[in-house]
Amino acid sequence: MEAALEQMKEFHWLMDMVQTVDVGLVVIDEQFNVKVWNSFMESHSGVSSDKLRNKNLFEEFKDLPEDWLRQKVNTVFALKNRSFMTWEQRPYLFQFPNYRPITGTEKFMYQNITISPLVSLDGSVNQAVIIIYDVTDIVANRKALEKANDELQMLSRTDRLTELYNRGYWEECLVREYARYTRYKTECSVVMLDIDHFKKVNDTYGHQAGDAVIRKVSSLVRDNLRKTDIAGRYGGEEFGVILQNTDSDSA
Repeated sequence: MEAALEQMKEFHWLMDMVQTVDVGLVVIDEQFNVKVWNSFMESHSGVSSDKLRNKNLFEEFKDLPEDWLRQKVNTVFALKNRSFMTWEQRPYLFQFPNYRPITGTEKFMYQNITISPLVSLDGSVNQAVIIIYDVTDIVANRKALEKANDELQMLSRTDRLTELYNRGYWEECLVREYARYTRYKTECSVVMLDIDHFKKVNDTYGHQAGDAVIRKVSSLVRDNLRKTDIAGRYGGEEFGVILQNTDSDSA
């Protein structure tokens, strides 16, 4: 009697853990019928465990990647080994909306997935558990970091006054284009231009007016660029444009 009570207490503790753990737990059998659907899954799907118990997972969730999931789960049953999927391979398994206040910019919950075999006492595997981890915060933080790095990289390449490439990065592009020309003999032209009588503009109207003229010329250069052209401020009122796949007549 005492042993039975201890087993009941342990079972109750295990079920309480399954329901309160902050990950999704879905237990399915070989026919993909749902056996366990914990409170995490109830909360994010809006579907109760009572409604799903013994129902086919694919019939209840039509948007699941059925072919992919069947292959993953069947491999787990056959090999009795775990299978993993990260959000980088597939952003999510269940398309749950994202309700996190800090990372609310993300439309859906990013998920890491583990599929594990549930081995019975006789060593057979008739059920598997799908564990869904909410990694939206990690993804959002990584995206924010990548965006900040991209912006810093762009700032390091860009001339602040003209918003064209600065001389350092433009010269790097020129070196790469020259290397490509020497290897593949592809045509390329370089256009160098400056603003006539620019010193007189500065001396007569001041440097603010001179900056306005530089910005105007830079805007005209940007408006006339092709997607493959590379324009930069070479220095002062001087500009350079790399014209890829362009001979001298076309330039």
